Amino acid sequence: MAGLLTGALMLFAAPSSPAHAQTAAPAENLVNALGGLDAAPDLDVAALRQQALDRIKAKADAAPLKRPPIAPQLLKLPQFSIEVQFDADSPIIRPDSYRTLGRIADALQNPALLAYGFLIVGHTESGGRRDNNLTLSQRRADAIRDVLITTFKVSSKRLQAVGLGEEQLRDTARPAAPANQRIQVISVKTMP
Repeated sequence: MAGLLTGALMLFAAPSSPAHAQTAAPAENLVNALGGLDAAPDLDVAALRQQALDRIKAKADAAPLKRPPIAPQLLKLPQFSIEVQFDADSPIIRPDSYRTLGRIADALQNPALLAYGFLIVGHTESGGRRDNNLTLSQRRADAIRDVLITTFKVSSKRLQAVGLGEEQLRDTARPAAPANQRIQVISVKTMP
């Protein structure tokens, strides 16, 4: 497993948008990327976690190139991906990534997004054991959620976290590529 994710805040367009280019992401780009959730998906985060764990335990789809996305419905929702630096094989966020998390918090606190709830999804590349990657990705997604709540005061009611390990690669042709190790922020619900 790679130890560090790079610390630049980058915006990766959702698959439904015409641009897939990587660009520096000002807060308004993040707000635009997360806005426009038409209907809240039927999403059970606990079931999603269990589905990833069951797939690993079953040793199905052992070759990363042959694994279908574990949660294809997530790919259709408003989202962006970020790169955050963590200590090697750890959920400890490196200090230089707090600026990135601050920008995310600013976007989530934007009046245009206050009516939304979000899912933070952790991903790893396919180095090491699949079960370890799943656990590490969950711990990292939880760490991002915790920092957004405790440090940046985003309401805990608006944030959920799930780790998918290497089960939903961005670059399936290169399973060990650093692009696969990322954090996604996805609009998943409207708040009552």
